[in-house]
Parts: sequence; C-alpha cells; structure tokens
Amino acid sequence: MTRLVNDPVNFPVELVDGFVKANSKYVKKVYGGVVRATKSKAGKVSIITGGGTGHYPGFMGWVGPGLVDGAVTGKVFASPSASQARSVAKAADHGGGILIAFLNYAGDVLHFGTAAELLKAEGFNVRSAVVTDDVASASSSEIKKRRGIAGGLAVLKVASAAAEAGLSLDEVYRILTKTNDRTRTFGVAFSGCTLPGSKNPLFEVPEGKIAVGLGVHGEPGIYETELGSADDVAKLLVDKLLEEAPANGGKKVVALLNGLGSAKYEELYVTYDSVANRLKAAGIEVIDSEVGEFMTSLDMGGLSLTLLWVDDEIEKFWMEPCDSPAFRRARLMDPPLDANVVFNTEPEPLTVHKKGSEGSQKAASYIATALNKVKDVIAENEQMLGDLDAVAGDGDHGAGMTRGSKAAAEAALALVKDGAGAQTTLAGAGARWAEQAGGASGALWGAALTAAGNALGDDKDVDLNAQAKAIRAFVNSIIGLGGASVKDKTMLDAQAPFAEVFEKCVAQGLSTAESWFKSAAASESAAKATKDLMPKMGRARVLGEKSLGSPDPGAISFSLIVSAIARMFKA
Repeated sequence: MTRLVNDPVNFPVELVDGFVKANSKYVKKVYGGVVRATKSKAGKVSIITGGGTGHYPGFMGWVGPGLVDGAVTGKVFASPSASQARSVAKAADHGGGILIAFLNYAGDVLHFGTAAELLKAEGFNVRSAVVTDDVASASSSEIKKRRGIAGGLAVLKVASAAAEAGLSLDEVYRILTKTNDRTRTFGVAFSGCTLPGSKNPLFEVPEGKIAVGLGVHGEPGIYETELGSADDVAKLLVDKLLEEAPANGGKKVVALLNGLGSAKYEELYVTYDSVANRLKAAGIEVIDSEVGEFMTSLDMGGLSLTLLWVDDEIEKFWMEPCDSPAFRRARLMDPPLDANVVFNTEPEPLTVHKKGSEGSQKAASYIATALNKVKDVIAENEQMLGDLDAVAGDGDHGAGMTRGSKAAAEAALALVKDGAGAQTTLAGAGARWAEQAGGASGALWGAALTAAGNALGDDKDVDLNAQAKAIRAFVNSIIGLGGASVKDKTMLDAQAPFAEVFEKCVAQGLSTAESWFKSAAASESAAKATKDLMPKMGRARVLGEKSLGSPDPGAISFSLIVSAIARMFKA
C-alpha cells in the first residue's frame, strides 16, 4: 500500500513539487504539470502528454530532450482538466505546432480534446492523437476503442525523436500514429493497488491466481487464471501479443517489460529471460529491449509486455538519444532556460465581467446554496460511490465527485458575492468542477453546468420554464459530449428521466417543490434500475457482466444530488 502520505488530498500536488525539486535540471513547474527546463530549437514541434498521477514514471518522468516537451498531471487516477492541458501546452510551445498525445481513456479524451480546441481558437497549430496499445481492452475489430497503457512510452519516444529531428507537425503526427498502429501491450496483475490514504486495495486477486488484462487505474483484470511460474506468465504474454501482431509488421520488434509498481526488478529479469527466448523461438528479432518501470499503477503487483514492430523509419527514431528523469538513451542535454523564466503555477481566477440582473443574481444565490447542498450530500456518500465504482471501474467516482462538488460550491459562493448572474455562476462552478474532479464525469459535469448556465443567461429572471430549459440543456450536453444513450448504464440513465418528468410537471402547472420532488423520485428509481443493465460505455463495458447487479455510480450520484436540491426547495 501507499504508506508515505500526508493529507491524501494533497498527494498529487506534493508529488509534483517533490519531483520538480528533485529534477530541476530537467523540468520546471507550470500550472497543470511540468515542462522542459532546457532550451529547445525554435520552430520545433512540441509534444505534450499526461494523465492522472499514480503512474510514475509515466508522463512526468518522460519530459526532457529527445522525449516529450511537457506533461499534464491530474489527480490520482483522474485525467487532468482542459485548462491544465492548455496551460502546459502553451508553456511548452516552440513555434512549430503542438501535438497532444494521450492514453485512450474517456476523461483524457474529453479534457485533452477540449484543450486542443481551445488552443486552436487561440491560433495555435494543434493536432491530437490517442495511444491504443492495450490488446485486452477491446477486440482486434475495435482497435480504436483500446486503452493506452505502457506502450505509450514507445509511441511517444519515436514521435519525440521525429520532432527533435525537425520534422513538421503533420509528419510527426504521421509517425506517431504509425508507431501506435504497430504497438501492442498485454499485462497481468498479482495484487491490486491502494489509493493514498486508503486501507484496502481497489481489488484483490485470490492467492495463487493472476488477473489477466489489467488496467492501469487500479481496475481488476478481465479474468483470473492460475499464477504458475515466470515461464508460464511469459508464455501468456508473448502468445497473446504474437496473436495480435499488426498486419505486415515484419519480424523486428522493440520489447518493453514493465513493472506495475511492486514487482521486483529481479522478477522482471527472470520473466524477460523467458520472454526473449520465446520471441527468438518464434522467429522474432528483438532489436532493443527495456526492462523496468515505465507505467505503474501505484503499488499494484504485476507486469505488462509491450512489443513495437519496427520498420527502418521507426527503428531509426527509437534509437535516437534522449535524456529525461526516468528514461535515457546516451546523453543529450540542452542548455538550461534563463533563470528569470517563470511559468504560471496557478489557475486563472474566476471573475465577474458584468453583474447579473437582480432576478439573475437571486437565481445565482439559489444555485450557490444548491451546490453547497450537493457538496454535502456527495461528501456523505463518497465511500459508497467509490465502492460502487470499484465493482467495474477504478473506484475514484466518490473522490472525484467530492473534489468537483466542493470546488464548484466554493466558486459559486465567491462569484455570487461579486454580483454574478446565473450563467456566470454556473459557468465558473462548472470550470472548477472539471478542474478538480478530473476524469470523464468531471469533464461532463463541468460542461453540463456551463450549458445549463448558457440557457439561463445573466440578465433574466429564472422561473420554472427557464429551469426546465436549463435542465434540458444540461442533459443534452451530457449526450453530446459523452456520446452515451439511455440504457448504456451511465449517469444519463438517471438524468434523462429527471428532465422528462420535470418538463411534464412544468406543463401541468405544478409548483417548484412538487416539480423537483417528482423528478428526483423518477431519477432515483431509474438510477437503482441501472443494476440490471449491461454497460456499453467506459471501463465497465470491458468488464461486462461484472457490473450486473450493481447500479451505475454516476446515475446514483446524480439521483442523490437532485434529491438534495429537492429537499432544499421543500424547506
């Protein structure tokens, strides 16, 4: 377990601060993460990556000459926000365009995708790409749905060398996607990981068993089998990856054997001996190999094997030198940045540019009160929501919702004191929710609150009809951004009935309290009913039947929220 912790809430921040202090010749802190502390060639393509903390050396450890230009760091196992990614990208820009490359997780896709659009709107030349190397997370017919795990290092190493060589943004993007298409990873776990401050692991593997097809966010494997020997594990990994070999990939590979957090290096080398022998027997030439920790999951016991099938172009770039805190090839060190170069390390403050009308300010006050109720009810149910999420996910829903709702409530209160209307209050609350919560739900809640605010405006009274329009805008935002449908076993299953019943109540002329209570009751009933649904989105989709009998945590948290707001109106 993760034992050396101060306040678990501050763990990600203290991690970054300690890392920067320990590696000041390589990195400088910027709001949202770190960037190179060395000068790069003017006009060079900048490569940005990132994700949740808990994966070191993943992301931060790869920043340096010959590797990535900046890394964005989120909460533990939660994607960073769009504003964080935007901040790091701008600080790392060298004038040659920006390539944002990230692992294929819903929260990362949403937040990094939003960051790319924000940067484009500011005039930056930006492209984004996802890493999809995990063969366990989707079938070969759905490769684009696969997650990114330890193979991300191989993909980013090759692309970074291309950028260092002065290639254009389009060329670097081409090489990255080509490398990703030739990269495959498969892993197993012996034990689950424990979140900082927690006493129990996110999942347990029975004695003498291994979980096959693990995730790097503390998710359990796809299935369990007998542990066996190092030779047995090597056979499992190699056989699966050779089955998944890319068409026309050839016979030359780079091999990376990755420890997930608590596997001993001695165990890794014993296993790699068998891996190398099996690859040789299969007629595969290993042109280069790396054994160590490249992408961890806190203290998870386990390992993964990555194979990158190379051609002449990819091999050339893989062999180029690089120098970062966690991964080095030869010695390559650019001159340090000038001592007076300082980056912003705080988020941009929320401001009220124009005060709302009297009616809108009154509505904003109600919104702030409601968000405070939301904060309280989520905090009371944090553990329960985390336990629900751990059934088929990464167990962070409760923690993420707690962080997000607290930040939103604080932002709303401050904005209301400055005379904000409903739109400004909800937009500010949404921004802070997304920033602090991280993950897919953080992005969705942030965008949905903003959409609801846009429907209300800052210069109008907020009657029941306006509330109905705002609720519908909230739900439509969830649908548009998240891509889910009703009965996909997501938060939408509780949100859509709420909006439908609310609209019916308004049409019938019911009071505010009656409308909220009837709608909240419908949402609660629908949320509980998700226990009987098969998941069709996110990590739970991969685990399939494991989530049957357990309701969706996002649906449950939404029903708790609207029920709390309904009680406020009754009071």
